[in-house]
Amino acid sequence: MTIKGNKVLFEEALDLTGYGRYNLGMFVLCAGIIVGMTFEIFSVSYLVPASRCELNTSSTQQGLVACVPLIGIITSSHIWGYLADTRGRRKILIISMTISYVAGTAAAFSPNWIVLSLLKLLSSASVSGAMALSMTLLSECTPAAKRSTLVLLTTSAYLGSIGIMAVLTIPVLPLKFAYYIPFLDIYFNSWRVLDLIFAVPCALSAIGCYLANESPKYLVSAGRDEDALEVLKTMYVMNTGKSADGYKVDALELDEDQSSSLNKGFWGSIAAQIVPIIKPPLLKRTILISFLFVISYITMNAFFVWQPFIINAFMTSVVGGERHLTICQMIRLSANSTAVLEAQDCSMNAQAMILVFCTSMVLCAGNICASFIVNCIGRKSICIGMQLVAGVAALLINASPYWVLSAILFMVFLSAVFNFGFLSSYSVDFFPTYVKAMAVCLTLMVGRGSAVIGINVLKRLLDVNCEAAFYIYGAITFSGGLVGFLLPSDAQIREQKMKIKT
Repeated sequence: MTIKGNKVLFEEALDLTGYGRYNLGMFVLCAGIIVGMTFEIFSVSYLVPASRCELNTSSTQQGLVACVPLIGIITSSHIWGYLADTRGRRKILIISMTISYVAGTAAAFSPNWIVLSLLKLLSSASVSGAMALSMTLLSECTPAAKRSTLVLLTTSAYLGSIGIMAVLTIPVLPLKFAYYIPFLDIYFNSWRVLDLIFAVPCALSAIGCYLANESPKYLVSAGRDEDALEVLKTMYVMNTGKSADGYKVDALELDEDQSSSLNKGFWGSIAAQIVPIIKPPLLKRTILISFLFVISYITMNAFFVWQPFIINAFMTSVVGGERHLTICQMIRLSANSTAVLEAQDCSMNAQAMILVFCTSMVLCAGNICASFIVNCIGRKSICIGMQLVAGVAALLINASPYWVLSAILFMVFLSAVFNFGFLSSYSVDFFPTYVKAMAVCLTLMVGRGSAVIGINVLKRLLDVNCEAAFYIYGAITFSGGLVGFLLPSDAQIREQKMKIKT
């Protein structure tokens, strides 16, 4: 046991709590938070087309509503990071998830597309920091040996929730009922019920956060050592089943540089959170992680948004007997044959939704496998390998006239989404506790900002030059693998932390 004076280093004190029920419960809570975030942010993908008949929205108005969640995320995620670093992870998660639930529920009673947009803007802005904060909370409650595995598994929650959303639309949207509400002058129907369902995980997550403990590492960073010890003792009791008296730690030392921003005033506090991230020695880490997040989000987020569109076109061609076409030829064939029908149809294609679910579940299972082998292979190797292989798959997909091979290549390309979790695990390791939530939120914000460009450019390319879409996005993905060589290995990160301890 490493001791500075009479204090035990935090990471060693955390290791002494063991690994068991407490960590599993915290993972379930953080996974639920991510599910709530995903449901709220991606809800517009289903609500916009389903509501257009009632709200009489034009194509331009639908596009505006669909972009609202990204606007909310970009403008507010750094605020939640700042608040979490200065007021606590748990408290801010309770507030953000509660506001998101209230706004998301209210959106179900929107009388027009403008009100729907404003409420979705509020709900997405409220939940924008949830993924970063939940992963920060999870990492600070998990022993180092298991930390990467649990953080990486949160990506499976993200992927799984995308698939679950698609499945939920199948029984709900076809429901034929409409109850008139005179006060609002609206008809309460199936798409409004779906919106209410999508908001439920946020409410459950808020309740879970209320019942949970604060991050012990944050408490030490904030000078609340006694509170941190109480949390660590609770973890010890739950994980080992032994009495709290068996936990032989009486004082804690945070094994990293510390800085307090709690007593510096508002602007001084903000500067204390941001300045360390954008100046040496953290500047290089910030730039590297931000750049890799940009590459991941500009490619993967764009393709996941338009995944139902691509899969629907693919299956339309396969079911119609046109199986010896490239994926881009299938997209063009589907567009030419269904454009008129889709213009008059506000329902969702059930077959396409099932395929979206299946694709998400396969990727979810793949991410789980990657999470369990990461300690054997190393994060850097997996991160680089995923990007390179996915990039090659996208570059080759235009040459495949076989639908099975095209489907496999497309799935391999989408597997680069695993790096959301790998990069996030790097992010929580790279930055000290007093700026960690802010740093994770800022780097994610930069990546999500690039997704706005990626989403719009991809849709345009799929319409006018589909082949170029896969060549361009494949090349960007491949380049991410090359940039990944700049990441430190897990051994180098451990060595650096040992230097800080000594």
